Amino acid sequence: MKRKLLNYLIFMFFATPISYGQDAKTNAVIQPKIMVVPFTTGDQSMADELKNNSTNRLAMSLIKEGFDQRGFPTVDLNAKLNMLANDRVMELENQASFKQEVIELSGADIYVQTETTINRSSGGNSVTVILTGYDAFTGVSLANKSSVSPKFYTDSYEKLVQKAVEPIVDDFLNMIQSKFDDIKSNGRMIAMNITCDQDAEKNLDFEFNDSEYLSDKITSWLENNAYNSYFHIQGVTATKMIIDEIRVPLLDDKGKNYRVSKFVNSFRKFLKSLDLDSSRDLQGGRIFITIS
Repeated sequence: MKRKLLNYLIFMFFATPISYGQDAKTNAVIQPKIMVVPFTTGDQSMADELKNNSTNRLAMSLIKEGFDQRGFPTVDLNAKLNMLANDRVMELENQASFKQEVIELSGADIYVQTETTINRSSGGNSVTVILTGYDAFTGVSLANKSSVSPKFYTDSYEKLVQKAVEPIVDDFLNMIQSKFDDIKSNGRMIAMNITCDQDAEKNLDFEFNDSEYLSDKITSWLENNAYNSYFHIQGVTATKMIIDEIRVPLLDDKGKNYRVSKFVNSFRKFLKSLDLDSSRDLQGGRIFITIS
């Protein structure tokens, strides 16, 4: 009986993880979730680009592998494409809206766009690779790298892709991590243009009973609602106000990614409280507000 108890205690000693010092979770580096997508133009399909462009497909694979090796959580594009049924695709206006749908569905914090171009010449062939990282929720560009492989008398473009990617992949990954660290600390960066419709009863120079102009009230609202009160006003006239940088949090109160639309809705409610109607247009990380 004693031997059984001793064996049990020895088993429990080695089976139970022992922590020393600070909790590992406290010092864990939070890394963004990444999805690598192909560069497409117009109504070009991402699925078709994946299927028909072997050089871009290889570039995407190499970049995703680089993120995986560095411990970044990644999202498989093919899996997300398959999750969208054909009838859902038909509901979307065009391939651009479909691309945005895939990005939102992925849950990625950042998506990396890869573009490859084959360069043929009498002096040999080469491949150009362009990498661009974007904040998935604002569309703001975070990192850019490009590289051209050495010229070789070869039609093995896959090898040329590797020659082009290898020199830039580490720098690109470091840039992505650095920008994401900045977002965690200082918030996501967005911009907002506010204009007054030509028929609007009140413009930005409208003075309220408390002697504050409308532009002053907007400035006070930004101080209270921008992340860490960080924003920069590029210029103000009677009919236009340009805020070229506003910081919003990475996560909302529920721990979910903070969406730009939430900031816009809050701002429009503020305008409504001043008896001002408005319309809005979202273009990635840029917000356009029109006061009517």
